[in-house]
Amino acid sequence: MSRRLALCCAFLSLSLMVVPGWSLAGPLGKITLKDGSQIYGEIVEMTEGMIKVQTLFYEGDPLQIKWSEVSGIDTEEPMTFVLSNGTTLQGKPAMIQPGTLGVQTDLLREPIPVQVGSVLAVNPPVKKAVVFIGNFNFGGSVTSGNTDVKNFSFVGELIARSERLRLTLLGRYLYGENDGELNARNAYGTVKMDFFVSKRFYVYTGALFEQDTFQDLNLRSSVFAGPGYQFIEVGDYANPYVNKLQLHGEIGLGYFNEDFKRAEDTNYFTGRWAVNFHWPVLPWLAVFHQHQGFPSLEKASDWYVTSQQGVRMNIWENFITTFQVNWRYDNTPAPETKKADTQYILTLGYAFES
Repeated sequence: MSRRLALCCAFLSLSLMVVPGWSLAGPLGKITLKDGSQIYGEIVEMTEGMIKVQTLFYEGDPLQIKWSEVSGIDTEEPMTFVLSNGTTLQGKPAMIQPGTLGVQTDLLREPIPVQVGSVLAVNPPVKKAVVFIGNFNFGGSVTSGNTDVKNFSFVGELIARSERLRLTLLGRYLYGENDGELNARNAYGTVKMDFFVSKRFYVYTGALFEQDTFQDLNLRSSVFAGPGYQFIEVGDYANPYVNKLQLHGEIGLGYFNEDFKRAEDTNYFTGRWAVNFHWPVLPWLAVFHQHQGFPSLEKASDWYVTSQQGVRMNIWENFITTFQVNWRYDNTPAPETKKADTQYILTLGYAFES
């Protein structure tokens, strides 16, 4: 009787070890930590200094371990390793000694020694050649009866990013009338192309176009170019509250032109500065600020600044609501017009990323 019980226990133990392994999709392996402890499970990936492991007998999210605490990994399935010198290896890893892996590739008979500290990523997700990020937002109100009021606004942004190039399109249009009388009509748009010389430094060229009926403005336009720098990029910080923070700044030169309806037209060579800040504080809440300035290189009193800033909130899946403040300042406006304009816009829209 005891012999039969022992056989049943042995069979049950073997089943518990084998069955979970069949349900794991990735390479089943072992991670050895610097304190000597070992973790068995499916090694998913290592990016941004954290290795993810789907441990046995646990169906929740993968366990995340600091790569700095790992001294070795062992698997019987090939894995992809990205090293700090730019090399990419694919093979079966085995810990030769604490802190050193031997990666067995198909091309060489002997395993290639790799220092754990030189590994930047393990099984990194495949990056798309071009990533598109954008949003389209609409706002409006219509009142009829004793007062007839119509207000409409549209704001849109599209960013297409590859490894070396970044295309940015930004546009907005506002229209309003009261009892059939026009009281607001203006449009704004920019297009800019960035070429990344390195991971942070880039050169750019772009153009700005703007129209405003109540600034006596047929068209304000500028073409410009110069260098830029990505001070903060997504993933620079491990903290989830700042992990997706982005900040870049630009300086440059350009040509600025203002075509007025009644006032005398102006044009001049200009300098340019710009700042773009985007901070997803929470998965459903983001803060943004963008501005650019155009100081004349010919007359110190001629300069123009435009900016937009606000908060964006996810309300359901990809649908968003945005409250933003647009501010424009022309130090030498057309006669009988004010220097500054401030717009407050509340919109509903749709955000996408692909």
